[in-house]
Amino acid sequence: MTSSKVTDAKATDAPEEGYERGLGSRQVQMIAIGGAIGVGLFMGAGANIAKAGPSIILMYALAGVVIFFIMRALGELLLYRPVSGSFAEYAREFLGPFFGFVTGWTYWLMWVVTGMAELTAAAIYIHFWFPEIPQWVSALVFLVVLFGVNLISVKIFGEVEFWFSMIKVTAIIGMIVIGLGVLTLGFSDAGDTATVSNLWSHGGIFPNGIGSSLMTLQGVMFAYLAVELVGVTAGESENPEKTLPKAINTLPWRIIVFYVGALLVILSVVKWTEFSAGESPFVHAFGKIGIPLAAGIVNFVVLTAALSSCNSGMYSTGRMLRDLASNSEAPQAFGKLTARKTPAVGIAVSVALMGIGVVLNYVVPEKAFQYVTSVATAAGIWTWMMILVSHIRYRAAVEAGRLRASSFPAPGGALFSWVALLFLIGVTFMIAYDKDARICLYVAAGWAVALGVGWAILKSRNPQIAARGGDEPELEKVG
Repeated sequence: MTSSKVTDAKATDAPEEGYERGLGSRQVQMIAIGGAIGVGLFMGAGANIAKAGPSIILMYALAGVVIFFIMRALGELLLYRPVSGSFAEYAREFLGPFFGFVTGWTYWLMWVVTGMAELTAAAIYIHFWFPEIPQWVSALVFLVVLFGVNLISVKIFGEVEFWFSMIKVTAIIGMIVIGLGVLTLGFSDAGDTATVSNLWSHGGIFPNGIGSSLMTLQGVMFAYLAVELVGVTAGESENPEKTLPKAINTLPWRIIVFYVGALLVILSVVKWTEFSAGESPFVHAFGKIGIPLAAGIVNFVVLTAALSSCNSGMYSTGRMLRDLASNSEAPQAFGKLTARKTPAVGIAVSVALMGIGVVLNYVVPEKAFQYVTSVATAAGIWTWMMILVSHIRYRAAVEAGRLRASSFPAPGGALFSWVALLFLIGVTFMIAYDKDARICLYVAAGWAVALGVGWAILKSRNPQIAARGGDEPELEKVG
């Protein structure tokens, strides 16, 4: 084991990172909210409704509870040591340098691939209004604009993300209010058939069986990807001791309102049998109610969601590469900050790779989206697992008196982290069972081999790197 001095668990622990603490409470709150609302909800919920019927509401609620466990575990670690490397740093400290290396690179890959997918999605949404514009042109324009936003400063990134999230939040709240109006007042084309009994009157709550409902959990978990992004902002939050707990503690309300609440209203206004895969349930519900320009309104909102995700991806990839570089696990050029305190080299390289998405939109525009989405869920699940295992090891160290307790302890301690971990393992088995979804596990296996080779090369060139950490930290005893 490696001995080191225990550090005080306060937000002032990480000033040496060099970042500008330019994200205020308002921006961190909206980044947290935006991370819980994405294309997975606006578009993906349609396929899940078709498979599970009204029980999809229970699946989103169940997954939401697990996500809350994950985020509280992350919150406890963040207030123990708020660093921008976040999950990779904690994996490195509590599980060893190899796991930090794998987690950092895997989370980076998740966002690069997600960036490709979101650029493709955004180009498709623009095509809705302007079919004469080639997909690759729209994708390239969005790539360049968001790259500029991320290079200028973290404050500009935060402000852009704030307004992206505001649009998504306003759209969902508007949908809920209109839906409640239809249910209570009976106006619009849907007024005669809108009723809460639609939740159980067409085959019951589990019309296709509990097994079919459980199989949707993989898609449901995909909808929650990026909720952990608030952890990457820790090194650049103005006051992480206040902003991070508040952002995490409001997560249950966001899930209740934006997922459970929205789906309750939609499935009450429109019976579940009318929804299908490949169609946004929001577009369908707006159309059923008779809202003018419904498709255009929702298309704009989903475009915003895609750009928001891509913007967040550029932000997180640069920070993750810088963390890897600071630990000699990536080229040192990635560790440099510009005069504006942004990791420009890491962002630029990530954006260049996201540019592959532009090429795909030029070569195979009709298949570009499906080509670049398979890895995101597997990478996200790995990241969540590393958060949970790191939290379990951290709590063991605290209880043994080797680490100071965080000022933001997770309810249930390590027990709830174990519950969430077993849940994620179960979802992984579901993915393996589903012939259409298991391709992401094949991609994950190939990525694991690549990382194994990369780690072997890294160790051969720098043997000291494997000697750092590796076991639960043996730190100065507290008290």
